[in-house]
Amino acid sequence: MNAHINRIWPRPADHIDDDSILDTYRFPDPSWLRMNFVSSIDGAATRSGRSGSLGGDADRRVFELLRRQADVILVGAGTVRAEGYGSMRLQDDAVRWRMERGVPEHPSFALVSGTLDLDPSSAVFTDAPSRPIVYTLGTAPESRRDALRPVADVVDAGADTLDPLKLREDLVARGLRHVHSEGGPSLFGAFIAAGAVDELCLTLASTLDAGDAGRISLSAHAAPTDMRLAAVLHAEEELFLRYVRAGLEQAGG
Repeated sequence: MNAHINRIWPRPADHIDDDSILDTYRFPDPSWLRMNFVSSIDGAATRSGRSGSLGGDADRRVFELLRRQADVILVGAGTVRAEGYGSMRLQDDAVRWRMERGVPEHPSFALVSGTLDLDPSSAVFTDAPSRPIVYTLGTAPESRRDALRPVADVVDAGADTLDPLKLREDLVARGLRHVHSEGGPSLFGAFIAAGAVDELCLTLASTLDAGDAGRISLSAHAAPTDMRLAAVLHAEEELFLRYVRAGLEQAGG
């Protein structure tokens, strides 16, 4: 992906390389949870049911680089199905980058599914470079737990509703401190409501979509959360906005 990306703020620079992008989005040392989304300028989170349809080449470049630094990729089961996820395998250059830094070749993959409506024979599990983690609820059917246990760690993260803080605590206990989440909206909304989001990386696509597409976060109750702008990148007509929760130490930039 050779799409040219410029940094507008801080430290303006043209045609920044991968190392500069990685530095802009560098995780801080403590436990950290990042959400990554793309949206049209009128607020659509998907086009034809998929978020990947909104972004261009530069968005895909940033998307891959954000994955590169993570200990674990966290995704809701609905997003896994809608976006057609396979196994969590990075490209060769990303694997080399990680090996040079003494971390596992690929990030771990953590899925969230309250009902465990997942296919244990899918490539998500059968081609996984490491054993995925599936976070679920105490109400999930035992038969589906039994079907998934041979291919994944199945962990309760709440009795009848998701407890994002419990989920984060379990990831940290596994040594997975730097969490990169790719949604979807219900998962994002639950984490906002729990005060468990440290950062949002938002690609703003220069398109008006209208239609009935939802927004990037969804929950039953509002949960206003102050964020501060940490970085702005630009490529052709796309903007890449990095926001960090107010009061947290800024990383990268």
